[in-house]
Amino acid sequence: MMTICRADGESENKIIAAMRARAAEVGQGVDQAVVTIMNRVRDEGFSAVREFSLKFDGAEPREISREELEAAYQACDSELVAAMERACANIRDYNEKLLSKSMEWNSPDGGIVGRIVRGLTRVGLYVPGGTAAYPSSVLMNAVPAKVAGVEELVMVTPPTENLNIAVLAAAKIAGVDRVIGVGGAHAVAALTYGAGFIPKVDKLVGPGNAYVAAAKRMAYGKLDIDMVAGPSEVLVLADETANPVYLAADLLSQAEHDKMASAVLLTTSQELAERVNRELVRQTGYLGRSDIIEASIRDFGCTIVCGDMAKAVELANEIAPEHLEIVTKHPRELLPQIKNAGAVFLGEWSPEPLGDYMAGPDHVLPTSGTARFFSPLSVDSFLKTMSVIEYDRNALEPVHQAVIRMAEAERLTAHANSIRVRFEEV
Repeated sequence: MMTICRADGESENKIIAAMRARAAEVGQGVDQAVVTIMNRVRDEGFSAVREFSLKFDGAEPREISREELEAAYQACDSELVAAMERACANIRDYNEKLLSKSMEWNSPDGGIVGRIVRGLTRVGLYVPGGTAAYPSSVLMNAVPAKVAGVEELVMVTPPTENLNIAVLAAAKIAGVDRVIGVGGAHAVAALTYGAGFIPKVDKLVGPGNAYVAAAKRMAYGKLDIDMVAGPSEVLVLADETANPVYLAADLLSQAEHDKMASAVLLTTSQELAERVNRELVRQTGYLGRSDIIEASIRDFGCTIVCGDMAKAVELANEIAPEHLEIVTKHPRELLPQIKNAGAVFLGEWSPEPLGDYMAGPDHVLPTSGTARFFSPLSVDSFLKTMSVIEYDRNALEPVHQAVIRMAEAERLTAHANSIRVRFEEV
């Protein structure tokens, strides 16, 4: 059962602070171990990766062959394959519509300026093993990369004895170029520095445990990363017209991720808050991960009853949730007021799991309030741009004295000289 409180200027602030603090708990105590792993792989290369792989996974790193991917695809449940292929098509369509194009145009000075858009050369995709092996994450990370034109997409996953066939099938469906059996912080290090047959990449995406998250933080700057994600979260904004059965189901769908996941209901109706609480208890009783759900709801779940919808929207923007559901009589009317959220789901027929699996927009989203300044993963995440400048003499001559004046003001005489020699004898 979730705690119900009224927005009074103090209670809701404590809740927001607790949500922020829980993100900081993830990865505590692992940094020193990861520093050692990163440094050893940097200095020793593949021998260190092999040692850590044997130690932590009981197996050597290895290349997963195309034949193994094909065998996994054939062995995978046909209905699951069909679902993944449909999801793949939706993700591809969404990202193709977002894809930026190279452009050039005439500047006011008469020169030509523009921007070239290129896909990254090589990207790494980390996919966890064990119970956290999610084929949907393969699709959500790999498909936008391929739409962007990434030349080589390298997926890494722990080299367990029985690799998850749905994950391997998803890799085939999404068009992953290489799959390597290696996991943990040492896999991140190998992709950062290059180690043996494991190549150095330009960017690393994908979820992982606290050690992987710490390694990604340390690797940033040597390569780019998607984000360091915190525990999952959902915030539901609802009025008295909302169906409590649906709301409870949606809150539970995020609570089952992790004991530190957060599920929050903002509503203007005390009656709805109480009905949702009863539904949470009833539905938890027949769900499979009830121990995780109960801990999540108890420790990081709550309902905040607000005096009006304006206050509820204000709180939603302050929390800046990963997932925001708006379940009101006219949900689209509130959309212009939403400033901060990873993904917004409008109406009772747009539950959050639809976004996790099928709709097309990515489920890799900013967490822990970072939606105030971070964006979801998309095709844009795998692109880089280069500026283009082309002036001829007729375009440069009218502005050359202005360039010289600016350079001299900054005491950069060689900059000024580079322009001056084209028009004056020096």
